[in-house]
Amino acid sequence: MSPLIEINDSALTNPNSIIIDARGGADSYQRYLAGHLPNAIYADLDKHLAAKVTDASLGGRHPLPAIKTFGTLLGDWGISPESHVIIYDDKSAANSAARLWWMLGAIGHTDVQVLNGGLQAAIKAGVTLSTEPFIPAAKDPYPVTDNYKGIVSIEETGKAALTSDSLVIDVRETPRYLGQTEPIDLIAGHIPGAITLPYMLNLDAEGKYLSPEALRKAYDAAIGGVPHDRVIVHCGSGVTACHTLLGLDYAGIKGAKLYVGSWSEWSRRDLPMATSERY
Repeated sequence: MSPLIEINDSALTNPNSIIIDARGGADSYQRYLAGHLPNAIYADLDKHLAAKVTDASLGGRHPLPAIKTFGTLLGDWGISPESHVIIYDDKSAANSAARLWWMLGAIGHTDVQVLNGGLQAAIKAGVTLSTEPFIPAAKDPYPVTDNYKGIVSIEETGKAALTSDSLVIDVRETPRYLGQTEPIDLIAGHIPGAITLPYMLNLDAEGKYLSPEALRKAYDAAIGGVPHDRVIVHCGSGVTACHTLLGLDYAGIKGAKLYVGSWSEWSRRDLPMATSERY
């Protein structure tokens, strides 16, 4: 199954599909109430897709929720291993949609897609939005294992960034990578050895993902001969990194991993930092 779905796909109107509105931000619920896809469940990045932060130096600004907590949430949303889940946000999947897509994949759920172009694509297509909150019929907790798959630690990331047979990709905007500005975290810069490949390069002028062929060409140029399962992706707090992980999957590149803590964790640990490009 492609990780992306287009607005004209019949699955979006199938009553058996589970649709999730994963817009982020402090006013995301108000924006959800102002207009969302019919039968879309509201998902909050901080409440549903991340654990409460007690110390950002230990897990970053958006640490993953306990896996059993996530399984219970999915059950509350009516999601079972057989469900077809469709997720969207209003930031071309860069806010929370790709994060939820990745989280579902990390527990082994395969029938999940992100709406290409997000809410804007639906509005452009003339979809009539709903202003009524949708409450799903709950099911038993989703069966989960003990750990999310495809994550790496801060120690593994730091070592991989300096190893020729591994690659760490920083998807933040290049000025943040170069240490020229840092609007969110405490210190500007990047993990020594990491390369810059901003997530916005995944998108065309309409806010949709580039074709798999175009993405593959760009990713191959960046990755070179590094085995795909030795590629690690990070961002500021483990959210927009998932945008590139989705793009990699769409391009047929499997096995890349997520450093969840990302720069928000690294920059708080008194670790080496760089402000010049790797190459």
